[in-house]
Amino acid sequence: MNRTPVVFIHGAWLHALSWESWAERFASRGFLAFTPGWPGEPAAVGEMRKSSETLAGIGLDVLTDHYAEIVRSFDIAPVIVGHSVGGLIAQHLIGANIGRAAVAIAPAPINDIPLPASPARLWTPGQGDDTEQLVSLSPEQFHHAFANTAGAEESDRLFERYVVPTPRRLLADLGCAGAVRSPCAVADVGNADRGPLLLISGQEDLLVPDAVTRAVYKQYGDSTAVSDLKQFADRAHSLVIDSGWRFVADYVLGWLGERGLRAHPTQS
Repeated sequence: MNRTPVVFIHGAWLHALSWESWAERFASRGFLAFTPGWPGEPAAVGEMRKSSETLAGIGLDVLTDHYAEIVRSFDIAPVIVGHSVGGLIAQHLIGANIGRAAVAIAPAPINDIPLPASPARLWTPGQGDDTEQLVSLSPEQFHHAFANTAGAEESDRLFERYVVPTPRRLLADLGCAGAVRSPCAVADVGNADRGPLLLISGQEDLLVPDAVTRAVYKQYGDSTAVSDLKQFADRAHSLVIDSGWRFVADYVLGWLGERGLRAHPTQS
């Protein structure tokens, strides 16, 4: 029996391994789970920290094209689940009728919605103009801005397992710290023919605040296509990897079921 694929797209400062628990959970429910990394992303976190130069020049355009090609490659249209910049890409793809449905978790904002300044000054244009460089996080920066609802011990564990440098060019494309946002940071919010979309926010998220995701949700208000919003209280930007990840994953699985998006599309 054919099974529905799910393509997971990770965000900035995280490795594709960050979806390991989700992939296992979705596979246990009968889905085909895929966690493809960014172009040139090393298979191991440690390797990426040592030799991540292959990612240095990657921007939003390259990432979007990369995942569009992956999603189009399946015989059965996949569900797309993205976190952070992956959530932006998921919205862009489903808005272009690429994929069967999309889930955007703490997504980088689309269209004209601004991204607030980082509370930890993770990156500012004043750090240099070289778009080929990479931006790394310290364990303290990660805890303060990314995993701010986790304890110090859990935050350090998450940092060691999942956190990697991210391209400066990508951060600029997202409009971080007042940079000019890429024209790729868009989604067709008026497309009535697209598949269902679920937006998820953490109400303690400092990188992509709940207010930003709510503003994105409002942009879909005039479309007759399915657009849903779920807000998780007491959750930060780390909600896909911290100790509460299963609550989010199971909510997504439940939402897919309610929308008729089953692991086996031939089921009645």
